[in-house]
Amino acid sequence: MFPAAFDYRRADSADEAMALLQQYGGDARILAGGQSLIPAMRFRLARPAVLVDINPLADLDYVREQDGMLVLGALARDAGLERTPWIARYPLVADVSAVVADPVVRQMGTIVGSLCHNDPAGDWAVAALAARAQVVVRGAAGNRVVSIDDFLVDSFTTAVADGEMALEVRFPTPSQRTSGAYEKIERKVGDFATAAAAAKITLAADGTIAEAGIAVGAAGPTATRVAAAEALLRGEKPTRELIRAAADEAAKIADPAADTRGSVAYKKAMAGVLVGRALVRACERLGIEGVR
Repeated sequence: MFPAAFDYRRADSADEAMALLQQYGGDARILAGGQSLIPAMRFRLARPAVLVDINPLADLDYVREQDGMLVLGALARDAGLERTPWIARYPLVADVSAVVADPVVRQMGTIVGSLCHNDPAGDWAVAALAARAQVVVRGAAGNRVVSIDDFLVDSFTTAVADGEMALEVRFPTPSQRTSGAYEKIERKVGDFATAAAAAKITLAADGTIAEAGIAVGAAGPTATRVAAAEALLRGEKPTRELIRAAADEAAKIADPAADTRGSVAYKKAMAGVLVGRALVRACERLGIEGVR
């Protein structure tokens, strides 16, 4: 199929992009990587009247550490992040950057674009929830910082309003006592996730879990924080039994839909299994033994 008719506008500055977005409102969509938007337009699931191309805005293509955060600009691409030499200091982020879609898609796909698309089976929203990321959104009144929990509203819906654009996403820099991991299963490389999970834990000086972030994907209308599992982990020392209990909480709250990738029961079970695997990997990266 071919997309419905649309106008194409190339923005040469962030101010010009904002002016176009405010001029066309809900009829406009931003074109960055286009790896989700263009296929949706081809099948007429998305019918923007105007595409605002921000690819000329080189100042939005950055991966940097700033003020205790890993900061990714709106044009930072998956492949560029994957090739960043020091990204291993962010194990959860590094895990995701290596498994998004396939290598071809990662050449153009953007992290911020994935978050804005907010596909229920997307990778980045799951990791962002576990890491407690923030998204910077620019509007007519200036920039605002939105927590990821508030940013992810519903399937394919975010807190970015008409006339606004997401400028960057920020992941907290992990301390030496913090690690994380991302796990997913898919039928083949590049397919949508059948189930996915992200985990991040921070240890206190006494070896107990001071803070935890747990999220699952492909398990509801949007990526979902498993708050019950997070609460279960806090203040406890990591053990095999504790991880199993946290995994059970994930399986309980998972709300997937049956499709050709699996039944509801199978996907719920896999949500729990993947949370367990992610927690085990996070623990082992911290040198904790006996949790597998």
